[in-house]
Amino acid sequence: MSSFFSNPWYLLFILVVIGLGVFYAYIIRARKQRAYRFANLDLLNKVAPPKRNRFEHVPIAVLLVALVLLTVAMAGPQADRKVPRNKATVMLVIDVSRSMNSTDVAPTRIKAAQAAAKKFADDLTDGINLGLISFAGTASTLVSPTPDHNATKVAIDKLQLADKTATGEGIFAAIQQIKTLNAVLGGDAAAPPAHIVMMSDGKQTVPDSLDDPRGGFTAARKAAEEKIPVSTISFGTLTGTVTLEGEQIPVPVDDASLKKIASLAHGSFFTASSLDELNQVYADLQKKIGYEIRRGDNSRPWLIWGSLLAVLSAALALTLNRRLP
Repeated sequence: MSSFFSNPWYLLFILVVIGLGVFYAYIIRARKQRAYRFANLDLLNKVAPPKRNRFEHVPIAVLLVALVLLTVAMAGPQADRKVPRNKATVMLVIDVSRSMNSTDVAPTRIKAAQAAAKKFADDLTDGINLGLISFAGTASTLVSPTPDHNATKVAIDKLQLADKTATGEGIFAAIQQIKTLNAVLGGDAAAPPAHIVMMSDGKQTVPDSLDDPRGGFTAARKAAEEKIPVSTISFGTLTGTVTLEGEQIPVPVDDASLKKIASLAHGSFFTASSLDELNQVYADLQKKIGYEIRRGDNSRPWLIWGSLLAVLSAALALTLNRRLP
């Protein structure tokens, strides 16, 4: 119970409230018994007329409820609330391989990805350090984690496409940036929580195996070891194509590998096949990353309702019974 109330012993006061209710019932019963002692029924009818106020007990009932609510308020009820994070680190890792030039997502995958990523940077809470890494055949750190989200937006506009897809390198680079920032902030124990958000559209091509020492699955395991969740977004469709050297080449999304990366790194997996869907994915991530659940005092509503009912009880007593309860 202590996890729900900061001072649970105050709840014992409810026993006093119950005692008041029992005492009130006893007084009413004793009053009737005294009335029946009169031998003259005519006089009895005058003292205790049969047509009594049906609502005469409402004020005391309302008062007892008010006292119960005020007792709960005294016990300090606790509740979980979603509050913006004061500090956190987020690394955006964006695929810039040639397949991102596919037009299956209008106007192109890369243009839609840039628009959605900038909106994500705009919506992210101010206390979060945001960084940006792009990856194709290699990974490039474009922005180290910083609370200046505008720097990330400027870099997003300058993303350039390149050959190949080294998924693991993108994750490893993000881990390194987070570790570097954590060292500056006093070590992993003192550092704020971190999260990697990776958006890709295709299958890893460098190295051949995802389980290679520099592969995507290995990088995901490393992130899990460092307690850094990696959420992945599979962006595009199964029918996407790009034109390379005059030839149409299929570039379908690779949901399976991206889903396993998220699973290995204890993150979330998302799919998106349009700009609107991608914006919704980023919005969901923003809610997850930009806020945290904190348990705090929740006595205010109990105090308000208890006070209102106490006032209502007095008003009803004066209106119905012409006296306070």
